[in-house]
Amino acid sequence: MRRAREAMTAAFLDLDGRQRIAESSVAASNRLYPDKGVHRQWQAVRDSCYEVGSRYLELCDAADAGRATVSDLDATTRALIDAAHLVDEFYGTHRAHLEHAASLLDAIPRIARESRAAADAARRSAAGPFAGYSSIRAGLAAVDEASLLLAGADAQGDIRAVRDAAARLHDAAAELGSALAAAPDRERQARNALSSVTTRIAAVRHRAGDLGPAYSSILREFNAASSDDLVGNDRESVRLIDRSAALFAEAGAALAAGDPDLALELTARVRAMLADAEGLVDAVTDRLRLLREIRADPRSKVDAVRFRLRDAQLLAVNSGLAAEWGSALDAQVDRIERAVDRLTGTHPDYWAFITDLDAVSSFVAGIVQRMRGQSATP
Repeated sequence: MRRAREAMTAAFLDLDGRQRIAESSVAASNRLYPDKGVHRQWQAVRDSCYEVGSRYLELCDAADAGRATVSDLDATTRALIDAAHLVDEFYGTHRAHLEHAASLLDAIPRIARESRAAADAARRSAAGPFAGYSSIRAGLAAVDEASLLLAGADAQGDIRAVRDAAARLHDAAAELGSALAAAPDRERQARNALSSVTTRIAAVRHRAGDLGPAYSSILREFNAASSDDLVGNDRESVRLIDRSAALFAEAGAALAAGDPDLALELTARVRAMLADAEGLVDAVTDRLRLLREIRADPRSKVDAVRFRLRDAQLLAVNSGLAAEWGSALDAQVDRIERAVDRLTGTHPDYWAFITDLDAVSSFVAGIVQRMRGQSATP
């Protein structure tokens, strides 16, 4: 009887230890990852442990009163061992997740402390000679915002919110540190950028001077429809150049005021505007060049498109896809002929000719791509 009771007690203590380990890990999972649903799966195992634990306590009372048999004690011992096996099976199934959750839950307070310490160190560093830089001010604002979020999460006792806020504060402190590391070279970068943009503004303004004569040549030499989409390019390019010059002045003032970050940001906007202005100028000059090339030799473009079409038709035949794509490709012959027929009159519409043939080329290229995809499919 004594040995049976000792064996039963040992089984109970073993189950209790295993249950407490699993219970704490499941609690960590439920706090950090409630959507994982591990807690719901644990409840059935836990209830079995509670049930056999209650039987153990009742049997202990019965044994003290002399109302228990060795058979009763042995049966309960086996039930306790079976329950321990259930706990082991559950824990083994979810081991990686449970151990991660328990480890992370233990680490979150330390992570929060480390994030606060990193933020405090970054704040102290930011109080130096670069405090007026836009990147430093923005970094400090991000650190302060993340610090407030972490304090609020702490006050509410929301461990998941603490985890997320600590990570955000850590990232904000790191970004501020990066900005501080880059700060000593920012003034030199801003001065170089402003110097290069000075030359760029002058160059684009000079190129814009060619836009008017080029546009006039298009109107004089070609059908009016050839430049409908270019109307206003001259005015818009001038507006962009003037606006970029104004932004350039703002960038210079920002650098003089001790904020090279703002100067670099404004300089980047100047470059973007100048690129747009150049695009408007190029659209006119490139159009004039293309129209003249086609006028000099329209047959070369027709021949190139017909060559692509014949290649596509040959691919359809060789790939066994002529029944599916042959008629669509054959229809492009008529489109090419219609484009050629438009080149009539004193000022033929070369632009319509170009766009029509380009549309045929794009259509044929699309069919070729689809045919090759079909051929590659087993």
